[in-house]
Amino acid sequence: MNSITDTIKASKAPAIARAAAVLRLLGKRGSPMGVQAIARELGLVPSTCLYVLRALVAEELVAFDADTKRYALDAGVLTLARAWLRKDRFADLAQPALDRIAKEFGTTTLGVQVFGLDHIIVTAMSQSGQNFQLSTQVGSRFPALVSATGRCIAAFGGHAPEEIRMRFDGLRWDEPPEWDDWLAEVEDARETGVAVDAGNYIAGVTVIAAPVWKGGRTGALSHALVAIGIGAALRSELPRLKDALKVAARSLSEQMAE
Repeated sequence: MNSITDTIKASKAPAIARAAAVLRLLGKRGSPMGVQAIARELGLVPSTCLYVLRALVAEELVAFDADTKRYALDAGVLTLARAWLRKDRFADLAQPALDRIAKEFGTTTLGVQVFGLDHIIVTAMSQSGQNFQLSTQVGSRFPALVSATGRCIAAFGGHAPEEIRMRFDGLRWDEPPEWDDWLAEVEDARETGVAVDAGNYIAGVTVIAAPVWKGGRTGALSHALVAIGIGAALRSELPRLKDALKVAARSLSEQMAE
């Protein structure tokens, strides 16, 4: 059974979970899909999948092409996205810092929102066009504990160690770290205020992350600033990049508290 099916079965509102899974799949694929393909990907019964799709079409969140018999996201999702963007201060506040760091260090920089131990979602980004460009976009989601951001979440999120271990065991890495080594890096992030993934998540790629708190340093961990680049190219600049990311994250935490 795949993780999507597990999530739907565990949900207290499975109909909503199915609809959300369909929307995420169509958004991720970026091209129209048929009922059978969607049902197979999500582990749904085709008749149930069709029911969900028809409901989403009625709400103008999904469009149906009668000629190809395929479904794709419809413009209705933009209404929801615009409403969220209007109330979210983080993306607007983070963008200047992301642009500045990306340009200065030749990195891809991301602003991500943290959803507990479940996942993170990219809400802002900047690409320098120099050494490295990550194939991602605003709206992309990743497992919460993966890469440098995961070390920040483990260090500052206030989660139980046994729950963290359970999620850690299910992560996929290019070069998986040992649990004890990863814990040591989590502790380093707690002490220094910045986390580093040196090629574990993506071989040859270094990821640096600094936590951002909603409501200031005394509030809850809500976001993170992330810089990503080729490890060899960043080696000499790593201390300076870590400092730049920490300063920007600290400033954002203060602004989010205002």
